[in-house]
Amino acid sequence: MGLTVAAALTLAAQNQIAPAPSRADGPAPSQVEAPAPKQSRAANDRTPLSLFPVAVVWTLALNNGMTAPPAYDGTRGYFPIEGDRIAAYDLTRGTRLWIASARTNMEPATGAGLLFIVEPDALAALRTSNGSIAWRLPFSEKLEVPLVWDNGWLVAATSTGAILAFRASDGELIWRHDIGAPAHAQPALAADRVYVSTSDARVVALRVENGAPIWDHRLGGPPNEILALDERLYLGSKDNFFYCLNASDGKEEWRWRTGADAIGRPVVDERAVYFVSLDNVLRALNPNSGVQRWKSPLPLRPASGPVKAGETIVVTGIGPTLRAYHAKDGKAAGDLPAGGEIAAPPHVFDDPSHVLPVLIVLTRDIAKGATVTALTRSFEPAIAQIAPLPNVIPLLPAAPTLTKP
Repeated sequence: MGLTVAAALTLAAQNQIAPAPSRADGPAPSQVEAPAPKQSRAANDRTPLSLFPVAVVWTLALNNGMTAPPAYDGTRGYFPIEGDRIAAYDLTRGTRLWIASARTNMEPATGAGLLFIVEPDALAALRTSNGSIAWRLPFSEKLEVPLVWDNGWLVAATSTGAILAFRASDGELIWRHDIGAPAHAQPALAADRVYVSTSDARVVALRVENGAPIWDHRLGGPPNEILALDERLYLGSKDNFFYCLNASDGKEEWRWRTGADAIGRPVVDERAVYFVSLDNVLRALNPNSGVQRWKSPLPLRPASGPVKAGETIVVTGIGPTLRAYHAKDGKAAGDLPAGGEIAAPPHVFDDPSHVLPVLIVLTRDIAKGATVTALTRSFEPAIAQIAPLPNVIPLLPAAPTLTKP
């Protein structure tokens, strides 16, 4: 004989897979750690994942306004806040590591266990382990753009057009070179070169060990932030072009006309170089030939260059929402509600406890101050309503039989 309807329903309930419980632990009530990833596709499927659907890993209220953009070093963030302080946080959990007295109104630089800040009358380096002073150098010149650290070098660009290179470990000045105009964006370092965008529409290449000039290339307008690789430079300019320059001699390998200034630092992978322009367009070009792979109109005016999280390109504007696009074809991937006005470009880092990178978003509110939010892909299945089974026979409990005592 077959199973009765009641027995069949009981067996089905026993075989149903229960969802894994989510974990909620952390230093603050607002922190909610993302659930452990579930295997949702075949083990041999190597298709890159999109950032969507997203989940909040944690949210942190700094309860203070920002006095300068933050600096990031992998899984750590350093936030200059009101009261002449810098607060350091572990970005994997949103926990505070230390807070130090430091007066700065310029974005710090970080590397090799040090945090470099520009004080009113000095350059200083704080130890990232505890916020203590590693060295302080009297310095009264005005910097045109924030400091840059790379491979043991600390590079500064003054408003008078001088480029200075310090030994980052102790602050000793190694060389100084005048490039004839103030920098238009932060210098970029790659291999044995320092590349500087100038306000008089040039890109200048200097030798990193002594500041000797290597080449000088003029564009049609002041160049913006440079993505410097060993063989090529990618950058936008205020002449409505996006450029690829040869790193060895500065010659143009190709350029692409845009409808407005190409802004921010681009990002690149083996498929394309991605950048935004003020005609509200996100573009992907072949990094070798400059041929356009795709373009996507933006429903916002971009405020900085794009960032790449896995196979997702994220673009920020002035409003409270970040827009995301698939890197493969430029199609819209979704919106990331930030919960406030974007205060700085997002930061992306890899966390072994999550399958995809974590995206750090900093927002500001006049009344509440700055808030930091960590986002990553969610692997929790969506809750779906189950329709009643067809032709179900309701089973009522039998009436109890009364017996006389």
